Amino acid sequence: MDGTDTIGWIGAGRMGSAMAARLLKHGCDVAVYNRTSSKLEALVALGAKPVEAVSELAARQVVFVTVASSEDLLGVLDGDGGLLCQEEAPQVIVDCSTVSLEASARARALAAERSTVLLAAPVSGNAKVVKAGRLTMAVSGPRAAFDSVRPYLELMSAGATYVGEGELARLVKLCHNLMLGVVTQSLVEITVLAEKGGVRRQDFLEFLNDSVMGSTFTRYKSPAIVNLDFAPTFTTSLLQKDLDLGLAAARAHNVAMPVAALVHELVSAAVGEGLGDADFAAILQLEARASGLELKSENAVVDDGLGTRTTAGT
Repeated sequence: MDGTDTIGWIGAGRMGSAMAARLLKHGCDVAVYNRTSSKLEALVALGAKPVEAVSELAARQVVFVTVASSEDLLGVLDGDGGLLCQEEAPQVIVDCSTVSLEASARARALAAERSTVLLAAPVSGNAKVVKAGRLTMAVSGPRAAFDSVRPYLELMSAGATYVGEGELARLVKLCHNLMLGVVTQSLVEITVLAEKGGVRRQDFLEFLNDSVMGSTFTRYKSPAIVNLDFAPTFTTSLLQKDLDLGLAAARAHNVAMPVAALVHELVSAAVGEGLGDADFAAILQLEARASGLELKSENAVVDDGLGTRTTAGT
């Protein structure tokens, strides 16, 4: 593959749309399917070819998939009108979703039956991270296939790390999101402690982000925490799903994860409290409530470290 392949894209949600947009802005030939066709308008404006069914992408050489669940992945591949149920099949499928190891292995087997190579390529980041060129991804599958599509991966990301054969990239992503949950819970706990002791959230997070404990993650979640802006970049329900998958992997490998297990219970409680559709940073509200702290937006201008400075609602 030489960078002039025909590309198909399945799934134009927040992440999928931002990733596909980067390919389009670099002049790639991309045809896109999404269950809700109205979400394709921004990509069509960039030159994408909209299609009405997954089956219309079967003749594309490389097809990327960004869907929400294991069931969705298997459905678009092998369900009614599925990508792998047509007369033609793609040379390579690159799945960027976060799914179970079992679903990934099943998808790989289905692809192999059609002489199609599946690459597991789960990603780290949100739509803002993609737009800032800071997305990262772990990739597993045949090395030759990775090398062939690497130019496209590098157009979408700051780095694509090849981690080995089979489903290893899925495990890498699950480990990543287990840490995401643990770090987020720790972040909201210490922020609530600081505020209850009299320190503004903005001041505490500015100090933290400038210290050796600060990170790209703590900085880009700071606007949400300071201004209580929980418009979803990655929902609490999706974090709960990934913690479920990660802890299942830990059980399969006989790895004790007491801290992650506790965070899983706290995130599940947040979903039960009606925060499932909010950004996962909304677990701050649960921690504050349990601590007797009434949260108010600080309506402050906060640098997210991704090239934008945001206030509440922006």
